[in-house]
Amino acid sequence: MSDINNNYGGDSIQILEGLEAVRKRPGMYIGSTSSKGLHHLVYEIVDNSVDEALAGYCTEIDVQINSDNSITVKDNGRGVPVEINSKTGKPAVEVVYTVLHAGGKFGGGGYKVSGGLHGVGASVVNALSVWLEVKVYRNGNIYFQRYERGNVMNELKIIGTCDEGKTGTEVTFLPDGKIFEETVYDYSILKTRLREVAFLTKGLKIILRDDREEKKENIFHYEGGIKEFVTYLNKGKEPLYEQVLYFEGQKDTVYVEVAMQHNDSYTENTYTFVNNITTPEGGTHLEGFKRAITKTFNDYARSNKLLKESEQNLSGEDIREGLTSIISVKIEEPQFEGQTKQKLGNSEARAAVENVVSEQLTYFLEQNPQIARIICEKSILAQRARDAARKARDLTRSRKTALDGNGLPGKLADCSDKNPENCEIYIVEGDSAGGSAKTARDRATQAILPLRGKILNVEKARLDRILGNAEIKAMITAFGTGIHEDFDIEKLRYHKIIIMTDADVDGAHIATLLLTFLYRFMPQLIRQGYVYLATPPLYQIVKNKKVWYAYSDDELNKILTEIGRDGNNKIQRYKGLGEMDADQLWETTMDPKTRILKRVQYDEDMQSELDLTFTTLMGDQVEPRREFIETNARFAENLDI
Repeated sequence: MSDINNNYGGDSIQILEGLEAVRKRPGMYIGSTSSKGLHHLVYEIVDNSVDEALAGYCTEIDVQINSDNSITVKDNGRGVPVEINSKTGKPAVEVVYTVLHAGGKFGGGGYKVSGGLHGVGASVVNALSVWLEVKVYRNGNIYFQRYERGNVMNELKIIGTCDEGKTGTEVTFLPDGKIFEETVYDYSILKTRLREVAFLTKGLKIILRDDREEKKENIFHYEGGIKEFVTYLNKGKEPLYEQVLYFEGQKDTVYVEVAMQHNDSYTENTYTFVNNITTPEGGTHLEGFKRAITKTFNDYARSNKLLKESEQNLSGEDIREGLTSIISVKIEEPQFEGQTKQKLGNSEARAAVENVVSEQLTYFLEQNPQIARIICEKSILAQRARDAARKARDLTRSRKTALDGNGLPGKLADCSDKNPENCEIYIVEGDSAGGSAKTARDRATQAILPLRGKILNVEKARLDRILGNAEIKAMITAFGTGIHEDFDIEKLRYHKIIIMTDADVDGAHIATLLLTFLYRFMPQLIRQGYVYLATPPLYQIVKNKKVWYAYSDDELNKILTEIGRDGNNKIQRYKGLGEMDADQLWETTMDPKTRILKRVQYDEDMQSELDLTFTTLMGDQVEPRREFIETNARFAENLDI
């Protein structure tokens, strides 16, 4: 991707429009002013450096969270041009940081492909920062300019010299507390994104440092690129074969990279990227990949008599069971459906991916018959399980006759209101707590579904076994949406699905099992904000007939300090929901006026890390789970899923 003329000078920077609306409507430019938007500022500056790497000029990016929570991003690319831009009469670097839609991404030979916000990134970050300083290493000089809330504070000036061959850009900025709801950076969020960027940019070294109280540093450098990404994502699973399949090629203007490896799990994890931008909703590049592997594996299975003539073709789902894959394309002018850049629309990407994967996968299977047979045999087992699950589902549907009423599970205590917007369902651990909850609830709007014990771990089971599990069947029926190809969010019967388990290790395990099921089979419920965790109290404190509830040890100590620590205090530690009577359960955990609910958040930028977390916690591999628990144990007290 580095076959580009090095004519990157002052007039490479072209201007499309001004910068006025950014501070008034920041959400239009960075999505939100929440933590997500705050971290997006870093990605925008990093993306500019990555574009230099994609063009073949940058090998290292250094990202630092400074002690004052400002951010410094430094690269060894060509350095932003400092020459005068003829259209404005200003230095090109000033235009880049003060004019919206000004950058080397709009022509003039700056970049062939680029990520980021198509040139608005640098100026938007500048507009939303209290101050931003840029240093450019170029022409043997160090150039400097400072801005405050997007305004130029000094003319571009030379503040020193550097080696003639040294080039690069260094940007430091402090996010504006008047714009953002919070301005404290989360190291783990930046670490996840920067690791992903390094995987996607073969050979690029990214160093992340935290200079605040807890000093931290990570170095991400992957010569194997997305092949190493697949290995990383599969570390909590058992690969079915050692080799990560890797296909690379270019068709017309589309550069394609694909890496894939099957493991012994039953879930598919496919991640798609365009110019290093994640596309959570897939698009044409994903369609091309699916077409290619479905046709290629069926052709191979037929020609090698692994499928009999009487047997039906393997479906794409059968072949992708237990598959971890990365599809990364670089394209000159990506077209995204909608404003969120979540789905690629370029038809040439479909053809390019299908062509590259079909040709190279066909050759690989012919050269590696043992691996080909392993994949085909797993796919055939998946096909049989899927057929069994389909028959079970059809049988269930056919039983929903007039005699069965609406077919809802018998242990569900449903609510009387039929408007889903008003309704909520509590998934309750145990019959005892379920009984209390049924007594305590508001019968008009609150439904109760008690579960008996721990539900099946869906991470370790095939679809036929999952759909045969009574507790899972009860949830699917109660929610009303169906799963997989049957899923329809419009049929959701409750707009709050509340997981209510004991505040202990067993309760946390049951909640994780339930979240794993929802994440794997009904992710839209989490994405659209319908899933919550109830927060039952840990303690009841009684003194002089007055009652307090504490939801943490810190809160208990605070209450005891306020009311006085003496022999009149009666403290009860709740071991489970079943220890509370109906009134206590209502008052503490179910009354909409007083309860604490935690909405389960879904961050698309963290999808690969989220998949890895579920696999690590719920999969078969003990060692990765032990490492995860040891690493995260100190966060457990304040864990907010």
